[in-house]
Amino acid sequence: MKKLFLTLVFAVASFSLFAKLNVQMHYDFGNVAYGNQLSNRPHLTATIENFTPDRFGSTYFFIDGNFGGNTMKSAYAEFSREFCFWKAPVAIHIEYNGGLQEGFGYDDAYLAGIAYNWASADFSKTFSVQALYRYVARQEKGYKHNWQVTAVWGINFAKGLCTFSGYADLNFDKKLNGYLMFTSEPQFWFNLNALKKVNDNMRLSIGTEVELSQNFIWPTDGLNNRFYAIPTLAAKWTF
Repeated sequence: MKKLFLTLVFAVASFSLFAKLNVQMHYDFGNVAYGNQLSNRPHLTATIENFTPDRFGSTYFFIDGNFGGNTMKSAYAEFSREFCFWKAPVAIHIEYNGGLQEGFGYDDAYLAGIAYNWASADFSKTFSVQALYRYVARQEKGYKHNWQVTAVWGINFAKGLCTFSGYADLNFDKKLNGYLMFTSEPQFWFNLNALKKVNDNMRLSIGTEVELSQNFIWPTDGLNNRFYAIPTLAAKWTF
């Protein structure tokens, strides 16, 4: 697992020669907020994230590595590509989700659909909403075909000092209690290079993320039909 994550890190580092990306480190307070319910939850998450627009659309990915007990517990990644050969703000969206965890692997998911994208004139505010068909591999017949609606946003304000960003997913899955799963990870960042007397090359941001979820996290008792709000303390470096 650790070798796999390091390989991905080096691959992404090479890719950074051609694209903007950021690296984040989060300390997770799930154990503090929920005690024994989430006693098996890793404390640290390292994230590599990239978004690159081009003349044909855009490419986005992130890779999460979760660490606990001085070892890597799991890795999860999402890769997406949007195609837009026209002037309308609607794009074709394709995506892959998957990963590994101690004892089992995440089910590979393949998504396709459409996205509506909006940005302000100075790109200080961006918003996207996606309507997607979701095919989940290695599932029993009748559970493979699902749908997902995703919203993604980013807002820079206070002359670039602050950033509010994140996503929200709503998934339909017949295996779940109530058939719906909700996840969202809003982030708030202070961008230190926006401060006076701080060099522009100091691209360090300090902030937090709150993981909001329903029917997503599996606690130690195995019952996942609960709502959780789990904060982190985080640092980010933007290349």
